[in-house]
Amino acid sequence: MALSIADLRTKKQFADRLFRGTTLAGGAAILVILTLIAWTVTDKSSLVFKSEGLNFFTERRFAPSATPAVYGALSFIFGTAVTALLAIIIAVPISLGLALFTTHVAPGWLKRPLVALTDVVAVVPSVVFGLWGIIYLAPKLVGPFQTVSGWFHGVPVLGSLFGQVSAGRTFMTAGLILAVMITPIITSITREVIETCPEADQDGALALGATRWEMIRGAVMPHSIGGIVGAVMLGLGRAMGETIAAALVIGSSPALTANLFSSGDSLPSVIALQWGEATSDVKRSALIAMGLTLFLMTLVVNFAATAVVSRSMKRMQGVS
Repeated sequence: MALSIADLRTKKQFADRLFRGTTLAGGAAILVILTLIAWTVTDKSSLVFKSEGLNFFTERRFAPSATPAVYGALSFIFGTAVTALLAIIIAVPISLGLALFTTHVAPGWLKRPLVALTDVVAVVPSVVFGLWGIIYLAPKLVGPFQTVSGWFHGVPVLGSLFGQVSAGRTFMTAGLILAVMITPIITSITREVIETCPEADQDGALALGATRWEMIRGAVMPHSIGGIVGAVMLGLGRAMGETIAAALVIGSSPALTANLFSSGDSLPSVIALQWGEATSDVKRSALIAMGLTLFLMTLVVNFAATAVVSRSMKRMQGVS
């Protein structure tokens, strides 16, 4: 028996309400999970904060075996920020160039295998990159690092950034490995965002006499800026939270130094390497507090990205 229009409308309204309820439940579940994570790690971190207070964030030494024991995360926060920043500086131009090449320059016979290769590299386990870095890349980089250090020896600022080289396991090595890891992620998302730009906008720009680069700059980039920033922030989050690859190539030597060719350490690395040896409650609490610190850093980065995207969208719409 055929359904009446009223029955069809009722079924559609039920489906709409079901979809709305399901999406609302999913969003609420994410908020609940994040809240539980924040509450749990904060609660488990309380012991070290009672012992160290806010000095936990400003103390550079992490010496659980000292008398008295000292628990400071500043060196690890510094190492996390430096390696993630290096990875973004290296990866973003390459990723953007690859995305633009595959969408606007590469012929079809080259685009398909290039896209497939990029997607394959994006899912390679991080431990593979870490092993490649410590076995092959780190020893090979000692010579180039020494050459660069010699170029800038005695030069203000640059001489400090590219100082003496002691080994291949350095901030720069970790930054390079992280850049290799996040480049496919940023490239894939950026490529998909760029491909959503309406062809009418691109054809209109070309019809008005714009060159290919002028069309990309005037039509494609303004339309895609929000998604590109989101892709970069996703890559930054991956770089900040990467554990095993960074742990293998960063040197595991906490330090606050401007020298990018020096060994260091990061929050995820020290948590992974020392958790099994954390027999005391205070040390375990300190490692959990480092996880809380990384969580807060990620939140700050995401809020900053949201503000940047919002401001970019307003500029596109002509709102000051």
